[in-house]
Amino acid sequence: MVRWVLAACVLALIVLAFWWLSLKPSNDRDWADEVSRPLRGSVQGALVTLHDIRDFDWRSDTDYTARWHDGTYDLDTLTSVDMALSYWMGPAIAHTLVSFGFEDGRHVVFSVEVRRERDEAFSSLGGFFKQFELAIVAAEERDILYVRAGPRGEQVFLYPVRMPVPAMRALFKSYVARANQLTIEPRFYHTLTANCTTLVYDMVRPLVPGLPLDIRLILSGYLPEYLYGHGGLDTSLPLDVLRARADITRRASHPGPALEFSQRIRTPEPGGEQP
Repeated sequence: MVRWVLAACVLALIVLAFWWLSLKPSNDRDWADEVSRPLRGSVQGALVTLHDIRDFDWRSDTDYTARWHDGTYDLDTLTSVDMALSYWMGPAIAHTLVSFGFEDGRHVVFSVEVRRERDEAFSSLGGFFKQFELAIVAAEERDILYVRAGPRGEQVFLYPVRMPVPAMRALFKSYVARANQLTIEPRFYHTLTANCTTLVYDMVRPLVPGLPLDIRLILSGYLPEYLYGHGGLDTSLPLDVLRARADITRRASHPGPALEFSQRIRTPEPGGEQP
């Protein structure tokens, strides 16, 4: 009897293994609008052209005007990198986005996203079991930061990151290379190993030798502590002060033109501190 039970368990595991291996990621599905167009980019010297930058007009989380455009960015005029954290499930869990700023006032945000199908809802559990593909989205700040602070009611923070300009440029190009690769070789999202923070870490690690693995790469709500401890944020100020200055939720919860929005979220409110 015991042998039959063991044999049945082994057989079930074999069937499960074959099923698991049979699951393959795809770029050909009926995608939700906000992740429907894969980001692509081309690099010619210092000029990088991005195709299908998202620039939606959001009225609510389900009512929006879809809009996409192309943009060319001169990496010789790249001046800043900001880390945005959008808290949607308690203090330990945040979505990580990276915004690049240029001399002309433009900003473009890269975000590693779950590529949902039109009828799917995000599930952390499903992210363990090949339910979702992975996408890299490039978007205007007025789109991707506003929809989180406004319609979705999330708390959004924006931290200036200390990074040498050559490393900024290399990170920008790394996003483009990863996005282009996904158009050729789709990949599954994974809640722990292939998410919005771990992929950024994979891209930053070659640029910052010795940057250690840490549980805060999973519990991304605590990334400010991680970056502060490794010199990635301004350590001349206490972290609590940086965190208070980084809270842009109120300023980002109102829509507006791209340049005006990016300037507003970096301008202190009357009586507030310089962000």
